[in-house]
Amino acid sequence: MKTEYKITLWASVFLLIVVFATSGYMIILDLNFIDALYMTVITISTVGYTEVAEMTQEAKLFSIFVIVLSVSTLGFLASRIVSLFSGGFVNQVWRKNKMERIINEMKNHYIICGAGETGWHIIKQFQRQEVDFVVIDMDETVIEELVELGVNYIRGDATQDDVLIKAGIERAKGLVAALSKDADNVFIVLTAKQLNETIHVVARAIDKSSHKKLRLAGANNTVSPNEIGGRKMATVLLKPTLTYFMDHVIETEDMTLDLEDIIVNENSVLVGKKLRDCKIPEKTGLIVLAIRRHRNDKFEFNPKTDAIIEKKDHLIVIGEYEQIRKLKDLAKDMI
Repeated sequence: MKTEYKITLWASVFLLIVVFATSGYMIILDLNFIDALYMTVITISTVGYTEVAEMTQEAKLFSIFVIVLSVSTLGFLASRIVSLFSGGFVNQVWRKNKMERIINEMKNHYIICGAGETGWHIIKQFQRQEVDFVVIDMDETVIEELVELGVNYIRGDATQDDVLIKAGIERAKGLVAALSKDADNVFIVLTAKQLNETIHVVARAIDKSSHKKLRLAGANNTVSPNEIGGRKMATVLLKPTLTYFMDHVIETEDMTLDLEDIIVNENSVLVGKKLRDCKIPEKTGLIVLAIRRHRNDKFEFNPKTDAIIEKKDHLIVIGEYEQIRKLKDLAKDMI
């Protein structure tokens, strides 16, 4: 239970004590409401003003009970209020304001809509890759877990324009629509493309028929966790060694190797050179697995050494993170 809710609860309890004490004095001392309320206030506050009626034995015992009950309740309530404003609440507000400033300054970042089972795997991968991203979710429990992980988040409905704008959709590089309903993901894709036509959108597809709908809505790619899971299980059975290798390349927490897609920008020293003259293995230690040509969007797997690198080509490489950073510097790709 949150501290704010506890304070509200105990404040309500204190109010009930006042009502209980006032009613008690009205009955025991036969007082009107104002006099009974006065007796309650001077008893709880222990200021020592003169009583408005003769204190009987029953009234004295009742006053002792009210004092003990009210003082303990007031003490706890005061400690919670002090704790709220001197610690958790202030820190929470400060952290939230700082996070909002960070999000407002983000550029070329990624937005994850939905932190369910699929979303959590994406979050972990993004954290390992050390990329800037924002998570949008409505679940309070999920938000608390994101806070513990230090993840930037927006609490709200990802299908709403204002929520996506708060997440920096207009400045974002990519978006993942990973909600549990296809209809919601379709709406997110439509909204995202309306706010940022150039953003790269990957959408989760639950039903088989949803791939086409999501692509018509503007999704660049669609992914079905069920289909991927099925293929993975089949591969584990049929090709266990290959599966072991791939898991240790791209999925382990202590990852030493990574697959990366690096874009060669027009001002890179690699543009116009043959692959062997670029000396990528010698300079970075990376292995070039393929080249995705910008001019026709086709892949050249295991490219020949005389393949010429052109601007905006994609280099698919495998290697360690620091090696990848070196090639990004050469390619003038955004790190």
